[in-house]
Amino acid sequence: MPRSSRLLRTLLSASILAPLAVPAALADANIQQRGDAALDRIVVTAGPLGRRYVDEMIQPVSVLHGEELARRMAGSLGEMLDGMPGVTNADFGPGVGRPVIRGQQGSRVMVLDDGLPVADVSGEGVDHAVAIDARGASQIEIFRGPTTLMFGSGAAGGVVNVRSQRFLPTFADSPFLEMDASYSPNGNDRQLDLTGEYQLGNGFALRASGGIRRTNDFDINGFQEDDQTEGFEGRLQNSSIKTELASLTGISAGDWGFAALSASYWSTDYGIPEVFDPMRIRGDGSDHIERVTADYVRFDFRSELNNPLPGFSLARLAAAWTRYDQDETELEFSRTDGSFEEAVVEATFENKEFEARADLLHEPVAGWEGVIGLQFTNRDFFADDPRGADRGFYVRPNQTRTFAGYVIEERRFGPAVIELGARVEHTRSESDPVIASRVPGVTLPDGSFLPQPEQIADRNTTAVSLSAATIIDIGPDYHLRFGLTRAERTPSPEQRYAFGRHSAAGTWEVGNPDLDTERYLNFEASIERHTGPLRFDLTAFYNRADNYIFLASEDDGTGNPVFVNDIGNREGEGAAAGCLPGDGGLCRLRNQLVFNQQDDAHFYGAELGGSWEVVEGDMPVTLHFTADYVRGSLRDGGDLPRISPWRYGLGASTRLGDLSLRADYLRVNAQNRVAEAESETSGYDLVSFDASYALPFEGLDASLYLKGRNLLDEAGRRHTSFFKDEAPIIGRAIYFGVRARFGGN
Repeated sequence: MPRSSRLLRTLLSASILAPLAVPAALADANIQQRGDAALDRIVVTAGPLGRRYVDEMIQPVSVLHGEELARRMAGSLGEMLDGMPGVTNADFGPGVGRPVIRGQQGSRVMVLDDGLPVADVSGEGVDHAVAIDARGASQIEIFRGPTTLMFGSGAAGGVVNVRSQRFLPTFADSPFLEMDASYSPNGNDRQLDLTGEYQLGNGFALRASGGIRRTNDFDINGFQEDDQTEGFEGRLQNSSIKTELASLTGISAGDWGFAALSASYWSTDYGIPEVFDPMRIRGDGSDHIERVTADYVRFDFRSELNNPLPGFSLARLAAAWTRYDQDETELEFSRTDGSFEEAVVEATFENKEFEARADLLHEPVAGWEGVIGLQFTNRDFFADDPRGADRGFYVRPNQTRTFAGYVIEERRFGPAVIELGARVEHTRSESDPVIASRVPGVTLPDGSFLPQPEQIADRNTTAVSLSAATIIDIGPDYHLRFGLTRAERTPSPEQRYAFGRHSAAGTWEVGNPDLDTERYLNFEASIERHTGPLRFDLTAFYNRADNYIFLASEDDGTGNPVFVNDIGNREGEGAAAGCLPGDGGLCRLRNQLVFNQQDDAHFYGAELGGSWEVVEGDMPVTLHFTADYVRGSLRDGGDLPRISPWRYGLGASTRLGDLSLRADYLRVNAQNRVAEAESETSGYDLVSFDASYALPFEGLDASLYLKGRNLLDEAGRRHTSFFKDEAPIIGRAIYFGVRARFGGN
């Protein structure tokens, strides 16, 4: 972008922010004042030693709660968290939004549903949605950096815990119903969420929730593909979304603790955006579109028992069983008249997963207090191409069982609290044989041929992780934090067993059963000011990774990635030999060839977030600021793919009686440090606006709200996305909504 144009956009952003330099009193949820009775102290629930206030946490954690959570409510988890320090979004169109933490994504970032992992297949493919009700959250906790001691090797990059109201151990004074409904003209986006509670007796209640979302295709600025010059413009084709969810929970609570049993259901249908023009009236568009449909049924149990045994203050029990199913369907249309011809299911995924964990928090022993825990996971994963037994499929069926034990202890020494921890995790992975596949193998970058093995021997891996950290009080206003983690991560099933076309993602992925265990040595230091008008949290980190696994594209010699047909043949090879332009079938080289490659790497960067109450009193003014930077590269030279560019932002908020206003500017810079065969991305500016008005109805807690997103109508492309060249971010969007709570007083 020319410098003059960028300056103009920045001045426009400043002009939007300037009028808000008037009364305000909004503080970031992750920077709460310790001991200030005027502020709600935010409690973190997913920490190892039970419920702790944010400013007492030794690990770097941010919390979305209250007004800040309501302001960020969006259709996907990644979209909600995008822009927080160290957190970005790796979308694959509006139907998919997966959080990226410090350059780590996929199976390295663990998403928890009230403390237990979401048992979907979002770690198995970049086009898969995170199966969670983000809009139904009452609080979201983001742990940045390795947190493998409590949650396992899948948390080598970080943890996002989405906390709902289902398992809260306290009841409202009377039955209540909460509603959040919104509409946006961009995409005709309609969303409705309901949550309620009804007490059946002393100490027992039923809680229910439900939600629905319907959209059409979304509007964008310009063409859909990065190099597109003709065809459809201004619309993100095949980006519509349909989602439904519901849950029912019974909970009993008293002085002894609580116990709860919950059943939940989630379903989605979304498109993978692509240029669609079967008759080629306006350009060389596709004659098919890809749709993904997925659903799950999940049963959860949670319980806490106070003083369960002598010497122990608390026992925590948690278990969840999930059955998740997903189909990837190609809808084919006629090149002659554009009419619909047939729908073909090209890939099916089924994931059955059970996880249970038990924690015991012990009383202080020689000044040390801590938790001892056990964890068990049994995962049965199945993927297939239902068109025939001889077809290729993305990941061979596999079964994974994990047993783990961990201990985390802490003790105060004067102004410092020291935390030490260890975890031992054993994983056994078994895969089904692949007989008579029509995919014999694939040619490697060095020209050698890799045959697809019919059978792969079982894999047994033991990962050991250790950590040491401290938080030091520096007077009444400041904290210093230091942490050192030595973590190990077991390769994920898709990294080991992938061998074939992943249709909806547009990739042909090759795994490696012999991948080594990843090893991380992570150091971080931070300073936090948590009281007074100026509050901030500044963190710097360095993460040294041995045997780091990443999806690498092969350069075709011109700087572009290699593409293959459905059975892995390159241009001029096998079934792709002798093909003419426009030939269909196995002549279509429509799959980007990527390999699960392993090498030594390192990541380093810094994060800053904070707020400054420049005016206090009845008409206060609050400024908000954020910035983050992460660098990911191979230690012997070369850049890693899909590393987010550095960002900085400024915002202002105000409150005029019952009216709250806020505006924000975020600069996402260009990313020119790219991996082999990876394209660069340009920078862009995001301006957003939020307004909320509390309705003056006695006995009713209700408000109207207005949100503006991407007000400059930028056509930015997220560098963290595998899909950035095929789809930009959605264009300018205005959301109108209402929130209300009936009863519960």
